[in-house]
Order: sequence, then structure tokens, then C-alpha cells
Amino acid sequence: MLSEPITNLKGVGKKVQEELEMMHIHTIEDLLTYFPYRYDVFEIKPLSELIHEDKVTIMGRVAHEPSLTYFGKKKSRLFFNVMVEHVAVKAVMFNRAFAKKHINQGDLVTLIGKWDAHRLQITVDQYKIGPIKPADKIKPVYSVKGKMTNYKLRKIIKQAFIDYGDHIKEHLPKHILVDYKLPNRTEALKVMHFPPNRVALKHARRRLTYEEFLLFQLKIQLLRHLNRDAQEGRAQHYDVQKVQQFIQTLPFQLTNAQQKSLNQILSDLKAPFRMNRLLQGDVGSGKTVVAAIALYASVTASRQGALMVPTEILAEQHYQSLKSLFGDHVKIALLTGTVKGKKRATILSNVENNEVDIVIGTHALIQDDVIFHNLGLAIIDEQHRFGVEQRRLLKEKGELADVLFMTATPIPRTLAITAFGDMDVSIINEMPAGRKEVETYWVKENMLEYTLDFIQRKVKQGEQAYLICPLIEESDKLDIQNAVDLYHQLQTYYPSEIKVGLMHGRLPSDEKDDVMKAFIQNKIHVLVSTTVIEVGVNVPNATVMVIYDAERFGLAQLHQLRGRVGRGRLKSYCILIAEPKGEIGKERMRIMTETTDGFLLAEEDLKLRGPGDFFGKKQSGLPEFKVADMVHDYRALETARQDASHLIEQKIIFKNPEYKTLLHELEKEGIFSKPLD
Repeated sequence: MLSEPITNLKGVGKKVQEELEMMHIHTIEDLLTYFPYRYDVFEIKPLSELIHEDKVTIMGRVAHEPSLTYFGKKKSRLFFNVMVEHVAVKAVMFNRAFAKKHINQGDLVTLIGKWDAHRLQITVDQYKIGPIKPADKIKPVYSVKGKMTNYKLRKIIKQAFIDYGDHIKEHLPKHILVDYKLPNRTEALKVMHFPPNRVALKHARRRLTYEEFLLFQLKIQLLRHLNRDAQEGRAQHYDVQKVQQFIQTLPFQLTNAQQKSLNQILSDLKAPFRMNRLLQGDVGSGKTVVAAIALYASVTASRQGALMVPTEILAEQHYQSLKSLFGDHVKIALLTGTVKGKKRATILSNVENNEVDIVIGTHALIQDDVIFHNLGLAIIDEQHRFGVEQRRLLKEKGELADVLFMTATPIPRTLAITAFGDMDVSIINEMPAGRKEVETYWVKENMLEYTLDFIQRKVKQGEQAYLICPLIEESDKLDIQNAVDLYHQLQTYYPSEIKVGLMHGRLPSDEKDDVMKAFIQNKIHVLVSTTVIEVGVNVPNATVMVIYDAERFGLAQLHQLRGRVGRGRLKSYCILIAEPKGEIGKERMRIMTETTDGFLLAEEDLKLRGPGDFFGKKQSGLPEFKVADMVHDYRALETARQDASHLIEQKIIFKNPEYKTLLHELEKEGIFSKPLD
């Protein structure tokens, strides 16, 4: 019934239908679930509780006849005093000359507008003669298009409840409604459109939020189970003793978080289905070591390993660090775009003939002529830097190969549950012993010279520095420091023995590599760069990170940049040069100076920017919820995830008739052709 077209409703003709369809409302169901994007709450509070510059509602008696003055072209100002709690409050209305006829001395009026606490003045947006009726105290505001108005839309929705209210089906079983004290679906939908009070609205929203999250989590977890069943893997019977011995040879002890993540990965390797796991850990938390042990385990199971990274420099660094970890026990090859001719042919032959255990490389690993003898584990580092197709090509290099994705961008748990719901997630949220915290300072532009002198002192002590700019070249639109300008300025500012380098995204790949190699070898002392250096570069001798116009970066990016220093034994510093105008910019700078915990920063970033901005709207893959908000409703998201997991693991959703409607909603999504056995 709810799938019937909106034209079945009284008052919805051809023109109204077109306007509603512009708002993606085609059926009765679409209409009933087209929720307000905000609610204006007209709650009368005592004057002492009103906040300066807030939108407020006051009620009082008009003290004198309103006075009207004109200024400019057809502009007017209406002014009168209202007695509220025996206090004279000034009321000002702009361009409402007609109101002079409506408002008289002695009238009881309700005024809604912006409050000026200093002047005891309200700039009126809306007014009403007399008190507000209880039903009008909460006013839903919809996003409307064309000639559709909020009043007209509410009228149509009201008609829909009259005609179809009895056909709204309950999705949730009775025991969930009782356990979580949730209103039924019909009541919740009605309250969202016609809220009698704030408490009822809160409960209606809570119910619909949980329902959205539960449906989403059921969908994600069903897909995960179905994929797991469809993608039967090959259990890797690795040599437990050899792996333990290898761990004992490491020059450090694994942290508890590393050990936990490693156990989850090794357990996946042993299982008879393909691993599909995300390993996320902060900069310097030791993901590479966990990946190395997993690769070694696969080698002891007579399988090959592959590690794909986004840049040649990173590939080379991983190659060197793994060589020193494994010694002669494991045969490792490096395959990048610069490996050509005879050398490349030899590596390809060795990989195909099983004379290489582990291959580390860039996109070069997914070329057609790269053939593995028996790929068991494919690891993709900084996985967000590769497209879906590139990741798939590496997976398919091995028959039923296990796959581990890695990222150094800490993702808040709420987003990890949602965006990567079809993956298992391992988290390394603990730093290895001895890793020094980077001291972070926020300074204004007038401290620039002091900062540059500080860098000079550090360079004279044999250390190096990064200076990061948001732009490559000068822009008329943005008055911000740019890399090319700064590079030239510093060449003039510093004596000739201090070598300044320049790095940005428009440089050809080979030039980028040359600059980076010169910096790694300390032939360049101060590197001016855009954010291209944020991923994975390891220069232990670099101890100072200066970020210009730092307020223009998100917290996650600032933290990634800060992670480029503090990688050696020397004390390191991050200096944020910023003069933020808005509160969000100031808050970012404050948070950066107070914590170096990437996961805490990621949670704060999520609150400041919202989930779409956190990943970038185009590529986020995040679901569009009508009511739920992943940031503010994270407890409901976690509850829904646990409930969905229980329903699927125990097959309750298929056995218990109470879940029939919920199952039908999932079937409408086309997730599965038949239920799980």
C-alpha cells in the first residue's frame, strides 16, 4: 500500500506531483519518510537564561504604540518596547511596515528573533499576537523545492497519515520495542512530522535512528557472511614454532595492541575462508612489523607474499627494513616502475618460479606480466591511495589469496564500523616503548622569524626540517603562503651552506624521487613541500615540522604531517603557524597542541567536520541516513551492530517469525537470493 504513487492522495495533482518528484518523493512511503531537516523550538525562557546572539522566543505586553521610520529606498524600521518580567525589552522589526496596523499598545505578543543581551533588544523574525499554542511550540522545517511550501507539504503529509496511517508496518519485533522503550513505527513517524513536545520527538528520533542502523548493520553483516561463504579460501598451515622464533629475534617487544592484531591476522590465515581485514594504526605504531610477521607466516606455509605501497620511496624503505628484519631467511625482491630490462625480467622469472618469497612494490606489482607461483598473502599499504580496481587486480594475482589492507590514517571506531563494515578491523592504538612524543606549538605569523632561526640552530646541530604549505604557486583567491615563494625566500634568508629543497605534486616522478633521496641522505637540510610528503616517508634525522596556514588543514592531515618527525632518537617539534578566524580553526589548533593520540584526534575531527568531509564526500562510500547521525548517535550504532551480529550468527533473523518484516526490508535491497542455511 505504501508503495502507491503520491497522486493517489487528495490534493496532489500534476503540478504538485512534479514539485514532490523534484524532492525525490514518488510514493506514499517516500512522503512519510521525508523528514524535516531541523525543528524550530519556540520555548519561552526567563530573560536571565537567554544567550547573546541566540535565536530566542519572548512574550510580553506592548508598552506603547510602535514607531515607524523609513530609510534608504523602500526600507523601514519598526520599533516598540515590550514589558517582559517587569523589564522593558526593545523590539526592532525591519521592512515590516504593515505590522504597525497589527500591533497595538497593551497587546500580549510573542516575538521570535535574535537576542542582543547588551542592549536588551530582540531583532524580530516572526511575531504572533497572543501566546503560542502548545502545538506550535515545535515547528518542523523541511527542505522544499519549486513552489512547494512547508505549510503545503505538512498538509499533504497529514492527508497521507489519514489515508494510509493504518497500513504502516512495524519493522521491529515487539521485544526490541519493550527492551529499548521505543515507540511503534506509526507513532514515531507521526511525531517526526507533528511533534507534540521535545520528549516525544526525542523518542521518535531514537527509534528511527536505531531502525536505520539495525537495517544497515544487518545488510553489511549479511554481505560479509555471504561473501565469506562465496569466497572459500585456502587455510594456510604456517609453522607456529618458526613464527614464534622469528618474533623472539626482533630487537624489541611487541606492544599488546600489536600482539592482539597479529593474533587476529594469524587466525584468519589458518581459517578456510579468505581474509579481508583492515589493519589501522597511528603513525609509528608498528604496523609494518605486524605485516612482516604475517608475511613470514605465509612463507612458512610454502606460499608467497606481496606488499603493495603507493610510492617508490616507500617501497624502497619497506624493502630495506624487511631485509634487515629477515636477514637471509627469506628471499625478497623489489619491483617498481624504475626496475626495467634484464633486472625486471630476472625478478619476474624468480617470482613465477617460486625463487622469491616476498615481493615489495608499487603499481608495478599489478602488471599483466607479474605472475606469482603461489601467492598466499597480499598486503596493500595506505589502501585509500589505490583504486578499487587496483586492489582487485592484486587480490587476483593469487588463487584465493588472503588480503590485508593497512592504513596510517586513524579512523574513528564509528566510521570504521560503518565504512568498513564488510571487513574485519584490527586496531593498533598503542605506541611502542621509547617512541618520543612530538612537542607541538601553535604560533602566529609574527613568530615566523623566530621559527626560521630555530630551524637554523637545529640544522647546525646536524638535524633537518620540513616546511609545509597548502599551495604550490601564488593564488589570487587565497592569500596564503605558497611553496614556490617560500622556497625562494628561504634560499635568500639562509646562508649558502644550508641547502633548501622544493617538493610538490606537479614535479615529475623522477624529480620527486631525486629530491626525496637528497633529503634522506641529508644533502638537503630544509625541505619546502606541499602535502605530498605526508604518507610513509621515514627520515629519522628530520626533527622539525613547520606547517604554514595550518588552520586550512583537517586534524587528520595535520597529524599525518606531524608524524613525519619524531621517527628517530632525537627530540622533535611541530610548529603550526596559523591565524584562524573561526572557532573551528582555533579548536583544531588547540586540540593539536594538547594531544598526539591519532585516534582521539580522529574522533575530534569527525565531530568538527562530519562523516562526509572526513573521507571526502565523493569517495566516502558512507550511507545516506535519513535520521541517524553516525557521530552523535555512535552508541546506537554500536548497539545495532551488536544486535545485528547476534541475529545473523545465531540465524535468529531467519528462524523467528517476529523478524519477517525486517527480513522483507532486507530482501527489498536485493542482498541475497536465498536465506543463509
